[in-house]
Amino acid sequence: MRRLFQVVFYLSFLIGTFHEVWPRTIVVSKKTYPHSIQRAIKMARDGDTILVSRAHYFEKNLIVNKSITLIGIDFPILDGEKKYEVLSIKSSHVTIMGFHIMDSGASSLQDLAGIKIYDSSHVRIANNKITNAFFGIYVQYGSDCIIKNNTIIGKGKEEQVSGNGIHCWNSHNLHISDNVITGHRDGIYFEFVTKSVIKNNRSFRNLRYGLHFMFSNHDSYLKNVFSDNGAGVAVMFSHHVNMYYNVFRQNWGDASYGILLKEISDGDIRFNVFEKNTTGIYLEGVNRLQINQNKFLRNGWGLKIQASCADNKIRLNHFIGNTFDVSTNGSLVLNNFDHNYWDKYEGYDLNVDHIGDIPYRPVSLFSVILERNATALIMFRSFMAALMDKTEKLIPSLTPELLKDNFPLMRPNVI
Repeated sequence: MRRLFQVVFYLSFLIGTFHEVWPRTIVVSKKTYPHSIQRAIKMARDGDTILVSRAHYFEKNLIVNKSITLIGIDFPILDGEKKYEVLSIKSSHVTIMGFHIMDSGASSLQDLAGIKIYDSSHVRIANNKITNAFFGIYVQYGSDCIIKNNTIIGKGKEEQVSGNGIHCWNSHNLHISDNVITGHRDGIYFEFVTKSVIKNNRSFRNLRYGLHFMFSNHDSYLKNVFSDNGAGVAVMFSHHVNMYYNVFRQNWGDASYGILLKEISDGDIRFNVFEKNTTGIYLEGVNRLQINQNKFLRNGWGLKIQASCADNKIRLNHFIGNTFDVSTNGSLVLNNFDHNYWDKYEGYDLNVDHIGDIPYRPVSLFSVILERNATALIMFRSFMAALMDKTEKLIPSLTPELLKDNFPLMRPNVI
């Protein structure tokens, strides 16, 4: 009898324990209990899933402090009423999917966001729509987080009163992919972020930069499109940054760039397209960079490379239809150009090896004059400017003697 009692007791204990740890699904609906998302979060245990039915929810600031999955059905609306941070994630192993998050509060003292991650890891934010938020998605002290397939639309009109679409600070091992970001101060912002990947995003018509990147190392940017942004893209004060297969297009203005590179070292820029920008790439204080197999198409300047740059290798690129292919502000050249295709090259190929027999000097005399006196632009396309450039090619005097491509390609190679 005692034996039977012990067996029954142990079975009851195991069933109770099993019941406690088995993940549950909680459905939130305006018509059934629980009616609010915050109440469902209080009811939930780690590992549970909360399904939120389609409705318009005004719940001020929702705080997720448990390892749960929050899924919206048919994009329920979470409304911050232009006063509150909408979703604050303060636990690891959280998933947020399928919501329309709108109208977060805005503050010059607090970085309020549509979704903000606080000191958490393994958070997944996917398939959401975020509109009219101060910051769209904000990651603070995050690690191993995924931000994927979100649409983030802002209505920013001035930089001072607008946040960034995806803002990441002091984080590592983030994966940001397949998002669409527009209408913010910066589309994507990284500061002190390491070992992270930005892939397949589209960042366009933002007030300042499509991508703004500072003090972040060992990161990669792959297959993104940055277009029509106020100042293009800026990558600064970092090392070991790789940028492959991106498109930088239609970034026009007196201070606009495909990419502004400042104090960068030991990176790789390859297989990108720079099209119709004021300047394709602007380099200042850049060292040991590989700029290979990119296309510079119909820009104002293809490359502006300052005298503070050294040991950069520019190879196998296409320079087609640019007003000026290369410009510099110094005479000492410490960078290497070779095997690029220049559509302005007028040399010959007597041995038919598809490499020009004479070097090409991509810096024109007129571009040198412009670096010293911008008002000289009024003479552009004049007979005098053309005559100066022709004379400089025959008798180089002001252009850097060593800035030349000794092996210019006669036709574009396949990139």
